[in-house]
Order: sequence, then structure tokens, then C-alpha cells
Amino acid sequence: MSSSRYRGLDASHILATIQSVKRRIDIRFPTSGLGRVCGELEEVGETAADFTSSLRRPIYPIRIVSWFLIGLIIVLSLAQFTLLDDLSLSFGTVGDLMEAIEAALSELVLLGVAVLFLATAEGRIKRHRSLRALRELRSIAHVVDMHQLTKDPKDLLAGDLNEPEEGMEAMDRKDLAHYLDYCSEILSLSSKLAALYLEGFDDHVVIGAVNEIEGLTSGLMSKIWQKIMILDRMALGS
Repeated sequence: MSSSRYRGLDASHILATIQSVKRRIDIRFPTSGLGRVCGELEEVGETAADFTSSLRRPIYPIRIVSWFLIGLIIVLSLAQFTLLDDLSLSFGTVGDLMEAIEAALSELVLLGVAVLFLATAEGRIKRHRSLRALRELRSIAHVVDMHQLTKDPKDLLAGDLNEPEEGMEAMDRKDLAHYLDYCSEILSLSSKLAALYLEGFDDHVVIGAVNEIEGLTSGLMSKIWQKIMILDRMALGS
């Protein structure tokens, strides 16, 4: 029988990879802000397993209150229609009876909307929590993009060392290639954490948000790899 260990994302493995990337950044660029960004991603990864588990678990207080209110609405609705049936003979004309039935049906529609609102309350709460967590990952991706934005191989082609970050020395071709590679790895891991949230909560809105983050990180990584390819060509031409 084949193992299913590779059919789902493992939060602990993702976290271990993030920690490995952070160690490598701290060794090569100990004063870089990129290491602090990776540290932020590490904090997100440390809570990812518990967060995903919480999405799988029912929110019992919300369920109890919702189903109690739904039951109350159903009982009141049945009582209203029973009363309407008992009083149907007291209406003077068929028109009066039809107006009463129409009013009761309108109320029934509103009660149905209320039932739907209560029945989906738990899902909306989990969706809100998931989207808030995904916004953090999206922000980290944009911060990584800001860090790689000024790291331009064309400066090296012009004979200048690349513009350093505050507290860092100027980068040569080899350091710049490592720096850009670390940026790409952080973006990839951000995308993996986003996909991890779907392991606990399968919601079409959350799926759309995760796909958006995957598209964002893929686009940013493609820009980074264009720079790395330029650096590789420089190495072959030197």
C-alpha cells in the first residue's frame, strides 16, 4: 500500500525549511533586513499547524447558538402557519385569505434568509480568519519584492558594485546571486504556507485568495530568476 505522507502539506517540514533558509541568510548576510523578513515568515510558520488545526475543528459555541436560533425560527414559523390554518375560515373573502398567505410567505422568505445566515456563521468566521492570515503572507511577499527591487545586475555590468542595504557591504556577483536566490526561496515558502491553510478549510473564497498569492509569488519569482540568469551569463562570460 502506498504511503499518503506526500499527499498533503506538512507544517513542520515547511517550518524546518524556513528555518534553514533563515540560518543561511544570517550566515551570509548577518545584518540584512531580508533575514528579519524571513524571521517574520518563521513566526507565521510556527503558528501554521495550530491555525490549520483550528480551522478543521468545529466552533461549538457558534454552532450551538446558531442551531438553537434556527430551531426557534422553525418552531415560530410552524406556529404561525398553524395559526393561519386555524383562522382561515374567519376570513371574509378568498382575496383576504390570499393576502394573508402572501404576507406569511414573505415572512417565510425572510426567516429562510435568517436561517441561512445563521447556518453559515461558522464558515464566515473561519473565512475571515483565513483571509486575515493570507493578507500577512501577501504583505511578506511584497516586502521581499521591495528588498530585491534595488538589486540590479545591470549595475555590475556597468562595473559598479550593487547598492547595499543599510549596515551591509556592497555585493559582488556571487553575493547578489545568493541574495536573489534567498528572496525566491522566501517567496516560494510563503506560497506553501498559503496552500497549507487549504488543508484545514476548503472554501471557494479562500481558494481564490490562495491562488492569488500563488500567482503573485510566481510572478515575483520570475522577475528574480531573470536577474539570476543575467548573473549566470556574466559568470560564463567572465
